[in-house]
Amino acid sequence: MVAFGKKIVKYRVVVLILAILLLIPAGLGYIHTRVNYDLLSYLPESLETVKGQNIMVDEYGMGAFSMIILENMESQDVVKLESKIEKVDHVKKVLSYNDFASDSLPRDMLPNSLKKAMFNGDAQIMIAMFDDTTSSDNTMQAITDIRKLCKKQAFVSGMGGVTTDIKDLVDRELPSYVAIAVILSIILLLIFTDSYVVPFLFLTNIGIAIVYNMGTNFILKDVSYLTKALAAILQLAVTMDYSIFLLESYQHNKTKYGDDRERAMAHAISNTFTSITASSVTTVAGFAALMVMVFKLGANIGVVMIKGVIFGVFSCITILPAIILVFDKVIDKTSHKPLIGSLEKLSGFILKHRWIIVVVFAIIFVPAMYGNSHYKVYYNIAKSLPDSLPSAKANKKLEEEFNMKTTHVLMIKRGLSVKDKKELIESVEDVKGVNSVLGINSLVGSTIPESMLPARARDALQSKNYEIMFVSSDYGQATDEGNRQIEDIDKIIKGYQKDAMLIGEGPLMNDLQKVNDVDIMKVNILSIGAIFIIILFTFKSISLPVILVALIEFAIAINMAIPFYMNTSLPFVASVVIGTVQLGSTVDYAILFTSNYMKWRVDYKQDKAGAIKSAQKFSVKSILTSGLCFFGATFGVATYSNIDMISSLCMLLARGAFISMIIVIFLLPAVMWIMDPIIIRTTLGMRKENIVERDKTAKESIA
Repeated sequence: MVAFGKKIVKYRVVVLILAILLLIPAGLGYIHTRVNYDLLSYLPESLETVKGQNIMVDEYGMGAFSMIILENMESQDVVKLESKIEKVDHVKKVLSYNDFASDSLPRDMLPNSLKKAMFNGDAQIMIAMFDDTTSSDNTMQAITDIRKLCKKQAFVSGMGGVTTDIKDLVDRELPSYVAIAVILSIILLLIFTDSYVVPFLFLTNIGIAIVYNMGTNFILKDVSYLTKALAAILQLAVTMDYSIFLLESYQHNKTKYGDDRERAMAHAISNTFTSITASSVTTVAGFAALMVMVFKLGANIGVVMIKGVIFGVFSCITILPAIILVFDKVIDKTSHKPLIGSLEKLSGFILKHRWIIVVVFAIIFVPAMYGNSHYKVYYNIAKSLPDSLPSAKANKKLEEEFNMKTTHVLMIKRGLSVKDKKELIESVEDVKGVNSVLGINSLVGSTIPESMLPARARDALQSKNYEIMFVSSDYGQATDEGNRQIEDIDKIIKGYQKDAMLIGEGPLMNDLQKVNDVDIMKVNILSIGAIFIIILFTFKSISLPVILVALIEFAIAINMAIPFYMNTSLPFVASVVIGTVQLGSTVDYAILFTSNYMKWRVDYKQDKAGAIKSAQKFSVKSILTSGLCFFGATFGVATYSNIDMISSLCMLLARGAFISMIIVIFLLPAVMWIMDPIIIRTTLGMRKENIVERDKTAKESIA
C-alpha cells in the first residue's frame, strides 16, 4: 500500500485535476436522478394491495385519485370547474354528483345515500382520477395545476396531495440541511483540530465524495426523498473519521521522516487505508443489513449509503492526500493551539470512579430496556407534515365536512350477481366506522336499472373486467380502529368473491405495518450478527464482540427509550433504520478504544490499568471529534426540518451518536477493567502472549 501512496503523492496534481473533472458527469448524474416522494411505492409487488393498484392502472388507466372538496360554489360553477380539471394533463376523469344524473335519470330519482356521501351543507365532493401513480411526477404536476384552478374555494386531499407537498417542502429545505450540517461541522472541527484551514479542506474532500455518490444514483430506478435528504448528511457524519485519521497519521509521519513530506504522506496513506478499511467495514455492514428489508426503501437507503462509504474511503486515500500536500504550508501557517487540551485527567477520573459509573448505567438499564420495548410508532405518512400545508388542510376539511378520514377502493371482478353486490354493499356499510359505499349497485337496483345510469358514471366505476366502489371511513389511516376495519371489510368481500380486493392508502399502510414488524427483527438480527463476526475476526476474540456489541446495543436502547418517556411517537422508518445505522456507525468508537487497549496490553506489555489509561489517552479525542461531528451534522437538520420523518430520524441519529460516544468514553473503560481477566483468556493474541502469567510475575516482583 506504500507503493500506491507514493503514486498518489507523485501525481497529486493529476489526481486533483481528475477529481474536479469527474464532478461534471457526477453533477449531470445527480440532476438526472429521479426522486420518489411516495414511500408506499416501495412496498413489495407481491402484496395484494400493490397488485390491486397495478390492476387499477391496467384496467382503468387510473393509478391515483383525490377527493376535491368544494365550498360555496353554484351548480353551474361546479360544472365549469369539473370541465377545466378534466382538461388538466394526466387527469383521467372527474366524477361529481352531476355525473350521476341525466335526462333518463333525473336528480330526484337519485338515492339519498349518494347525496349524503357527496354533499354536506354548502360543501360537496368531486373525485379526480389520475392516469398515473401517486408517486409519479405527472400526478404531482396535475395536482399542482388543479390547486391553481381551484384557488381558495376548493381543497385537494389524498396521498397525491401529500406527496406533492413533500416534494415542495424537501426541495425548499434540502439546501438548508446541507448548509447547517457544513456550518456545524466546521465549528466543531475548529474546536478539535489545530488549524483554521483544515476543516475547510476536510469538507471540500467530503463534498467531492458526496457529489460522486449522489451523481451515481442515476443507476438506480429512483431514490426516495428520505434518501436524498439524508444521504449527504449521513455520508458527512460517518466518513469524517477517515479525514481525521489521515491527517493525524501524516502529522505523526512528518515528525518521523523530517522534511520528507512526500514520504510521510505515502506512509500515512498506507496506515490510514488499513485503519479506515476496518472501520468502514462495520459501517457498510450496518447499511447492508437494510438491504434485506421486504420494504424496498431499506435497499434504497442501503445501496446509496454503501456507495457513500466507499467513495468516502476512496477520496480519503486519493483526493485528500493531494489536497493536504498542496495546502501543507497554509495548514502550518494557520495552525493554532487546540481549544481542547489534554484529556488525561478524564481517564484517571473514569478509572477511579469505575464502580460508580457501572452502578449508574446499571440503574439506567431497566428503564432503558422497558422504554425501548414500548415506544410508539406511527405509519401515517401525512402525519409527518406540518398542519399548514395544503394537503393537511384538505384532509382536515374532508374530516370536518364529511366525517371522512380515509377512502378505500373496493375492487371486484365483474360477474357477481346484482343481489350479491347489494348484499356485499350492505354488509360493508354495517362495518363499524364505514360512512358510505359509493358504487354502481349502491345507486341502482330494482327501481333503477343499471342501464339508466349515465355512461360517464358507469365508465368511471366499471372496466372490462372489474368494478370499483369507494368506501368512506371515519377512521384514520394506520390507526388500530382503521386496521381492524380493513381486516373486517376484507373478510366480508372475500366471502362473496375470493378475487375481491380492498386497496388504497389505508390498506397499503396496514400492509406497511405488517411488513415493518418483520423487517425490524430481520434487520436487527442480521446487523448484530454481521458486526459480531467482523469484530470476532478483527480481534480474534470471543468476549470482545459480545462486550462491544452489547454496549452499543445498550446505547441504542437508551436512545429509543427517550421518545417513550417524552411521550412522542416515531415514524415507522426510524424503528428499522436507527438500530442498524447507530450500531454500524458508532461501534467504530468502541473498536478504536479496544484496538488501543489491545496494543498497549499486548505490544507494550502494560498491566490493565496502564493499558486502559493509554487507550483512553490515545482514543478519547478522536472519539469526541467523530461523535460530536456526527451529532452536530444531524442535530442541526433535526431542529430545522419541518418534515417529521426527516427531523425524527436526524434527532435519533444525533442522539444515538452522542449516547454511543458517552458509553464508549465512560462505560467501556470500566467494563474493560472488570472483564480484563475474561478478555485475556478468550482472545487469541493475548493467550499467546501469556498475559495472565506475565501479570502474576509482575505482581510477585512488586511484592
